[in-house]
Amino acid sequence: MSKETASNARMARSDVSNARNALERYSRGATPRPLASAGGAGVDTLASFVESLMSGSIDVIDLTQPLSEATPMIQLPPPFANTPNWRTHEISHYDEKGPAWYWNWFEGGEHAGTHFDAPIHWITGKDRDDVAQVPVRRLVGPAVVIDKSREAQANPDYLLTMNDIRAFERQHGSLPEGCWLLYRTGWDTRANDQKAFLNANETGPHTPGIDIDLARWLASESPVVGVGVETVGTDAGAAHSFNPPFPCHQFLLGANKYGLTQLANLAKLPSTGAVLLVAPLKLVKGSGSPCRALALVQR
Repeated sequence: MSKETASNARMARSDVSNARNALERYSRGATPRPLASAGGAGVDTLASFVESLMSGSIDVIDLTQPLSEATPMIQLPPPFANTPNWRTHEISHYDEKGPAWYWNWFEGGEHAGTHFDAPIHWITGKDRDDVAQVPVRRLVGPAVVIDKSREAQANPDYLLTMNDIRAFERQHGSLPEGCWLLYRTGWDTRANDQKAFLNANETGPHTPGIDIDLARWLASESPVVGVGVETVGTDAGAAHSFNPPFPCHQFLLGANKYGLTQLANLAKLPSTGAVLLVAPLKLVKGSGSPCRALALVQR
């Protein structure tokens, strides 16, 4: 190996390491800064990041549930209107209506499948951002994952509390600025079964959520920009009976923060260190949107 080849190899390894370190700093809420090569000269941060992606030293985890006619939909009691089931209609399929192309049109609600709740979705956020107005920088940020799947399996009405947050911070440090709180309950294993997913009986749905005091703190005092869950909505199934009802919607959206629902694969993420990317459609006056949610995880 020539001296030039060896030097280039060392610089490449250094660039990958720098990109991984930058990802780790960002996942902790630190402000990104330019990377520096082993020789001290500045290098292209994005180029190093792409190299890390291509080499596999950064994984991309899909947190999105498939969206189809089989996707579970929330069911509100009368007299409230419900979102329709998702439907796909064929336009042409390499046939007389379009001999060289296949495409469809679809119908469904904004809050279908893995989806994004914009502040304007709730009355407390009616003067806040719609989906098209959400700053794109807030759609990318550090992710922390709190795992309460064991508790939710034992008690489907389990509520995340301030004590859970404090216990998490004692082990992992403070929640980073601008982070997304991802609440793992194991509910994604039910996502192919409407009845099991909604888990309703004569008293209403029974799914895990967040208690009132924590929802208020997340909205008004925490560094969190949004909350992501595996259930049909950010609030617990029994949140209609809370005072106030639906506190996650009430407080978080009223504070111009966001919700992200029906997530998958949170079990593949570390408690800290991942970066979340959320891509809702840019719907003008939209209250929400089906979205693709991805996480970047350093190996």
